[in-house]
Amino acid sequence: MAVRRVMSVLTVSDLDAAVDAYARTTGMEVVMNHGWIAILASPEHPSAQIGLITKDRTGPSNMDASVEVEDVDAACTAAEQAGMEIIYELHDEDWGVRRFFLRDRDGNVINVLAHR
Repeated sequence: MAVRRVMSVLTVSDLDAAVDAYARTTGMEVVMNHGWIAILASPEHPSAQIGLITKDRTGPSNMDASVEVEDVDAACTAAEQAGMEIIYELHDEDWGVRRFFLRDRDGNVINVLAHR
């Protein structure tokens, strides 16, 4: 199973202020902003990204990290077989991703997705 990208996701209280602060201090640029989640990336290394989120409007809880994979269906099957707790069933989002959430044994919530 191929991983395309791994990104830390930080919960923030004021998305616009956080985006501005991270952009100014890191030189990263906004590559996605849905008003409740934004992703910033390095212009020189586009796969170096950070996510900022206020409250996930489509999932059951905020995530701690996001992992983009080639085959999200296979990843979900593997997670289930490994006994991971699936807290958000695999499905297609209106904004162009197929994803599920799992909670690991330490309580971390991971968003596992593939872009459609």
